[in-house]
Amino acid sequence: MSDLLTPCAQKSFTLPIGPLHVALEEPMYFKLDLDGERVRQVEITAGHVHRGMESLAAKRNFFQNVVLTERVCSLCSNSHPFTYCLAVENLAGIAVPPRGQYLRVLAEEIKRSASHLFNVGIMAHVIGYKSLFMHVMQVREIMQDIKETIFGNRMDLAANCIGGVTYDLDSTLLEFTADNLNRVAGHLAELIDIYRHDPMIKARTQGVGVVSPKDVAALGLVGPVARAAGAAMDVRRDSPYAAYGDLEFAVITEEGGDVHSRAMVRLREARESVGIVLQALGKLPGGERRARLSAIPAGEAVARTEAPRGELFYYLHADGSDVPLRLKWRVPSYLNWDALPVMMKDCAVADVTLIVNSIDPCVSCTER
Repeated sequence: MSDLLTPCAQKSFTLPIGPLHVALEEPMYFKLDLDGERVRQVEITAGHVHRGMESLAAKRNFFQNVVLTERVCSLCSNSHPFTYCLAVENLAGIAVPPRGQYLRVLAEEIKRSASHLFNVGIMAHVIGYKSLFMHVMQVREIMQDIKETIFGNRMDLAANCIGGVTYDLDSTLLEFTADNLNRVAGHLAELIDIYRHDPMIKARTQGVGVVSPKDVAALGLVGPVARAAGAAMDVRRDSPYAAYGDLEFAVITEEGGDVHSRAMVRLREARESVGIVLQALGKLPGGERRARLSAIPAGEAVARTEAPRGELFYYLHADGSDVPLRLKWRVPSYLNWDALPVMMKDCAVADVTLIVNSIDPCVSCTER
């Protein structure tokens, strides 16, 4: 009987998670070397969602690739065709009209706020805070309704085309969008207060999955992951594109570098996105929304934008035909998942899923 009451000695063993696992939204394989309940080492194996999309891009013409790039990822589905169109326009010297530039910003920021709300909602779900998860998703549903009303779809907006945008706003849509965004702004103020001060959230997320400013520089981290460790980097401000140079917004940073800081950056950025869209609605110029197109010449071009997860980079190589020789993209998740072994070092097994969610990884974006 006494043997049954003796505490079990800690043992070192290996725990596989994935590639198909209830805690993972997309296929990834994590091999965790454990010492009792503590993670000592992490090995990540990718390559389970390879779709050959870059190869497909070299078999489609420039206009068909707008549709293809929107299918790279769901939560960043506007950022990919947006950045692709910028690369084509840089190569061909196409100047997008001011109205088209503002409408591009509007679509991008609506999509960014919805993406951030989804991530922080999943965080609440992972820690077992179901009522908060439902509240966040209810707020996100307002953004989804805005997307469905303006674009006719809740995920793939089909807003971008080479030379501008495919959609426009009349006075009724302008009023509808502004009214609903003001509703979202009030909810976001409440959510920011909850996530900042709720003892259950703080207990599960503060000091968990920490990366330092040195780690940010050494690993080349981007987006909310970098900004949550104090790195004030944002392509929208540092290398303005579309109408961002005409709009005022803050680059949101936190100092903790942990799961909690990453959630706070996303919530505060979602509120900032609402402010950007309201500015864009107030300043929306008249005129055309797309440019007259010219032939795509031979040459190379690049473009970069600030997608919800961080810097998105596109490279385009053309030979003068209507099909690109090469189209390549580098997504933020490719950089940020290198931080997972640092974040998980000596963490509790129970925090692994929470840490993975905190970098908002997109496997489909990366495995192209």
